[in-house]
Amino acid sequence: MAAEAEQGFRPLDEASLIAYIKATPALASRLGGGSSLDSIEIKEVGDGNLNFVYIVKSSSGTIVVKQALPYVRCVGDSWPMTRERAYFEASTLREHGRLCPEHTPEVYHFDRAMSLMGMRYIEPPHIILRKGLIAGVEYPLLADHMSDYMAKTLFFTSLLYNNTTDHKKRVAQYCANVEMCRLTEQVVFSDPYRVSKFNRWTSPYLDNDAEAVRQDDELKLEVAELKSMFIERAQALIHGDLHTGSIMVTPDSTQVIDPEFGFYGPMGFDIGAFLGNLILSYYAQNGHADQANDRKAYKKWILKTIEESWSLFQKKFVELWNKHKEGNGEAYLPDIYNNRNLLSLAQKKYMTNLFHDSLGFGSAKMIRRIVGIAHVEDLESIKDASKRAECERAALNCAKTILKGRRQFETIEQVIEHIQSFDRD
Repeated sequence: MAAEAEQGFRPLDEASLIAYIKATPALASRLGGGSSLDSIEIKEVGDGNLNFVYIVKSSSGTIVVKQALPYVRCVGDSWPMTRERAYFEASTLREHGRLCPEHTPEVYHFDRAMSLMGMRYIEPPHIILRKGLIAGVEYPLLADHMSDYMAKTLFFTSLLYNNTTDHKKRVAQYCANVEMCRLTEQVVFSDPYRVSKFNRWTSPYLDNDAEAVRQDDELKLEVAELKSMFIERAQALIHGDLHTGSIMVTPDSTQVIDPEFGFYGPMGFDIGAFLGNLILSYYAQNGHADQANDRKAYKKWILKTIEESWSLFQKKFVELWNKHKEGNGEAYLPDIYNNRNLLSLAQKKYMTNLFHDSLGFGSAKMIRRIVGIAHVEDLESIKDASKRAECERAALNCAKTILKGRRQFETIEQVIEHIQSFDRD
């Protein structure tokens, strides 16, 4: 990192944040400027693992200000973490916002030296999707919106749309987000498969299950393949952490936030993260069921959303490919693939591979959420430890079998049947 950037950094508290906003026209104007700035209210809402997040309100407007700290917030300064992640988050938000403004909040201001971003406030009644899933709320447009977001951001940053010169320039830019990628490599693809001080699980109920993961050689070989793909395959500009805690929703709006892990990686990592987190939510529902609501209808809605998310994504992605097949994309040159049957065969093979990648990455994300460092509130909020472990074991066993057998699945409907086969309601 540049020395001057390091020198210019200071963590802001509420008082210094107000002074910073008043001195920054791009932010002050969003709050009305002038006398509106005399009644600023600030609330710190960062419940994630890495950053400070402030909601800043005046009489004339509201913004969100996010500042990256030089360590992992949920662990402390014993785990240093690059502040440059803020640059990649702002860059990814801006690029994805250009490609899919309907589902990406606008960035108003970015200060690289301060690792600070000012952005659109996603107003109530938006809530974090994960919290809505725990509460049993149905979101009828979620699959449509998320398939739209994934199709546009992944297609338009891939070689299906871009030439190799532009693509490699962008890959080089995002290669510098190496620390965040290494964090993913450790917590998703390494730690769950070895003894690590960071791992945890619902003990003693899952002691044998965690040990079984560490002893499963077939699983380790498959995970090694996924890890290599994650590190080596610069397929598209991915969000890099597209779980249900990175999505804010109402029944008719979906906004994707927090892409600080953004880099050029395998498309299936984003798709898998989203689908895998929905599957975790499915298995958690038994732990949230009660006499008033057995959650059975809601579980059907989650399965329907998983099915529609992939089906709609596949449809929209191929439609974009067909629409732009005569463009600058260099992966499938039009003078070679101008035969409709040949292009159709190429697309079928591409989407089948992407489906299998997504299943693999989604399963790896599920496994790490059960026996790794960071768990999901869907399961953690089940107070009865034995009941929670029951839900987690079903999810873990489902994930292990999908990861190892992912190439045997031909349709998303087969995956849905497989998920249901592990459900013990």
